[in-house]
Amino acid sequence: MPPKAPLEMPVQDLACAHRDVAAPGARSGRDARLWRLAAFGPAVLSTAALLAVMWGWFEAQGFTALEAILTALIAFNFFWISLTLFTVLSGMAALARKGPRLDKRRPDALNVALLVPVHNEPPWYVLGNASAMLEELRDQGGVHRYDLFILSDTTDPAIARQEEEAVQALQATLSPGLTLYYRRRAQNTERKVGNIADWVRNWGAAYPAMLVLDADSLMTGKAIARLANALAADPAAGLIQSYPHLIGAQSVFARSQQFANGVYGMALAEGLARWSGQEGNYWGHNAILRTKAFAACAGLPHLRHWSGRDSLIMSHDFVEASLLRRAGWGVRFLPRIRGSYEETPVTLTDHIKRDRRWCQGNLQHLGLLRSKGLHAMSRFHLFHGAMGYLLSPLWFVLLVIWALIGNGEEGSVLTYFSPENPLMPTWPEMTEGRHLLILLMMYAMLLAPKVLGVLALPLTGLRYADLGGVARVAGSALTEIVLSILYAPILMVQQMIAVFRSLTGLQNGWEPQARDGGRYPLRALILAHALETFAGAALVLGLLSGLVTWWLAPIALSLACAVPLSALSGAPVTARLMGTAESFREPQIIRAARHYRAELKAYLEGRAAQNPAE
Repeated sequence: MPPKAPLEMPVQDLACAHRDVAAPGARSGRDARLWRLAAFGPAVLSTAALLAVMWGWFEAQGFTALEAILTALIAFNFFWISLTLFTVLSGMAALARKGPRLDKRRPDALNVALLVPVHNEPPWYVLGNASAMLEELRDQGGVHRYDLFILSDTTDPAIARQEEEAVQALQATLSPGLTLYYRRRAQNTERKVGNIADWVRNWGAAYPAMLVLDADSLMTGKAIARLANALAADPAAGLIQSYPHLIGAQSVFARSQQFANGVYGMALAEGLARWSGQEGNYWGHNAILRTKAFAACAGLPHLRHWSGRDSLIMSHDFVEASLLRRAGWGVRFLPRIRGSYEETPVTLTDHIKRDRRWCQGNLQHLGLLRSKGLHAMSRFHLFHGAMGYLLSPLWFVLLVIWALIGNGEEGSVLTYFSPENPLMPTWPEMTEGRHLLILLMMYAMLLAPKVLGVLALPLTGLRYADLGGVARVAGSALTEIVLSILYAPILMVQQMIAVFRSLTGLQNGWEPQARDGGRYPLRALILAHALETFAGAALVLGLLSGLVTWWLAPIALSLACAVPLSALSGAPVTARLMGTAESFREPQIIRAARHYRAELKAYLEGRAAQNPAE
């Protein structure tokens, strides 16, 4: 490690507002307010229109409590769907306009630290990516200076030994002018939050900027330089987030996620960037931060759990962005910076494991909404992160109510109750036509952002030819839509389980992601998807007996087939099925990273063979 350059990083008090005297005081201008109006206004109005229609259905005989619950559930879910749709439309409108002019002035030189926190990760993988990025930065040149730090929290002694061997091997072969440092903490205190804070407190003063990466992050030299230029050109910016594109997907589930991210996600990201303005969010990696601003404003306290225990803030990135904005620093999102990459879980089971960790962290955000001094948009980001998981139980309750209502008064599960029974509830009267109208509207609103994302591709600077031509893009989009219809109900139930585990304290732990995907036996899949299978079987029986509307058939079949669909998720796919631009024309840095990873892996395996006793 280099000589120490200590920087104070005080723990923030969430009960008191904080303003950093060094912050220039970033403000979102009129444009951001107009973009917010363009996204949130139509979402609110369309939800209000749906409420008015449903009010007209039920008001004739008076609203019952159950009808009010049904209406509230539909309207609440509909608002979030609508917000996504109108964010995509806003993004398309923004992409159709010319992008902001690039500042032609020579940026001030920054000393940038590239931080890669790791915890029991494959060393050859992490350092192969690091080597590729360092070589790209050397070729890129420019005014900024970059040092890369591997910040290890590894607890496995065998992996730690491999980390040291790989670092030493890489340091011996790096081109002149490239610097790689390595530090392993003796105690994994406060996980990633503590890992980054330890670096800031010991070496942060020597680096005005730090670019935080994940173990699977990969960024081109140009993308890193553009982030550094943007931070140097904007003295009010405390954090600038790039839009990481997914790469490396070789399985059915991972490829569908990659296609959605690389095709549908671009217009959505542009819309989000526009209405976020200076109150953007942070996803914990592939973003550049002003080190002194982060140190002065983003030291995270422990939270007091309802049981009386202190707990670490898990999804720390959202909170750090909120604290930076609270102190007067801007938090920006620049999705037009290309060359920022990460990977995605290989199988549905791996995705669920990661999702449970994220759920545990995001639900903490509800308790942070009362923190003093937060900007309204920062509070919305925190609330939105939690709602991403709480919506699943709401969808499940809505599904149960719909299933029980069935095909109306003559074909309902409730016809098995005696009308003379005083405990029988007064059930909402939903005819087949009303079922059809609401379900079609929901399906259309969920499908529309995908269709618009495909139509917006030419606005992003890509051509359909870059993804194999119009026919291949259409076929890939259709395949992804079918897969999303199949997997969405399973993910709904699994997120509901994740919420239950988080609220009851059953979810505990933050194991590293299986980069190559886990191998799961049939028995494990059956146990993991027992609830979905049972719910799906019940719905199928309701369909066959005429008690459940056939418009719920896709959901019923998905849930009933959860086990085989989970097994299918890890099946390999051809290189160009649901391919993104990176699949058809692989960037140089991805090829270089794969080469360096293979080289280091072979070296470490050779070392292990020479020293089997170790």
